[in-house]
Amino acid sequence: MKVHLQVDGSPEKVSRHAQEIAELGADGLFTFEGPHDTFFPLVVASGSTDLELMTNVAIAGPRSPIHLAHAAYDLRCYSRGRFRLGLGSQIKAHIERRYSARWDRPVARMAETVAAIKAIFAAWEGTEPLNFRGEFFTHTLMPPNFVPGPNPYGPPPVLVGALGPRMTTMAAETADGLLVMPFNSTRHFAERTIPAVQTGLERTGRYAEDFQIIAQVMVAVGRTEQQLTAAIEGVSGLIAFYGSTPAYVPVLEVEGWAEVMPELNALSKTGRFARMRELITPEMVATLAVVGSPEECADQIRTRFAGRASEVCCYFPGYREAPADVADLVAALHRA
Repeated sequence: MKVHLQVDGSPEKVSRHAQEIAELGADGLFTFEGPHDTFFPLVVASGSTDLELMTNVAIAGPRSPIHLAHAAYDLRCYSRGRFRLGLGSQIKAHIERRYSARWDRPVARMAETVAAIKAIFAAWEGTEPLNFRGEFFTHTLMPPNFVPGPNPYGPPPVLVGALGPRMTTMAAETADGLLVMPFNSTRHFAERTIPAVQTGLERTGRYAEDFQIIAQVMVAVGRTEQQLTAAIEGVSGLIAFYGSTPAYVPVLEVEGWAEVMPELNALSKTGRFARMRELITPEMVATLAVVGSPEECADQIRTRFAGRASEVCCYFPGYREAPADVADLVAALHRA
């Protein structure tokens, strides 16, 4: 199983951190759209290491498909074919109030974004003229002096991050792969994610081998009691944050914890984060994350994704993980 780790996107840290990730034995690194840009760090990392690279994720809604296509196409070249474009939709509050963009039918918009990007790639590759006419986007003008020409490494694969059944099904219909939401459980993945993927593949006549599933998981790893206590505390904070979001309630619902979401949501709006953490039980942490030694965490990841995923993105939220433990986790997952 390939392993990808999140790189620090700070301009002054990204190069060294990318090298450290390579030294841990990881296969790739990824960025997310948080305090730093999601594309720029990968330009730096492409020259610092030979690791695989991906945005995980770039928020699609506020961006034009042409902007996403240019960034992805160039990164594919810079990295000599090691880049994949991961897209996500975000929630309404962030799209409207953080990005000052329009929130409108996110599943349909994402489907059209993926289709538009692939149409632009096809035009640049010279396989067909650009004539994309959709509900949200129209791309029909591409004079020769704006065409970068065929990518020597081929167009970058387009991945979609999804949790709900409609977005997951759409990803399986239109994208090259699925980035499984890290707020997840063994039961939700088996009962909700996989059936939604199968529906999307059947609608388009594709097979499982045509579509890549990339697992993502919150990891509380440590070999000592002190390390595990700190790791569990950090992961619990992220679980509380995710759990406060109405869009993520299906995972809690499957596990019988749906009633905790409204309380977490109300507490988040008043800034009572300590109380939010108190609502996260050890059972929730063990179910929604993986907990234990590097070898135990690797076994839990294998069990959760049951041969459905050949790659995994590991998160170590809110605590300082020991590099030796991460290296051991990577090695254990490579043996999977």
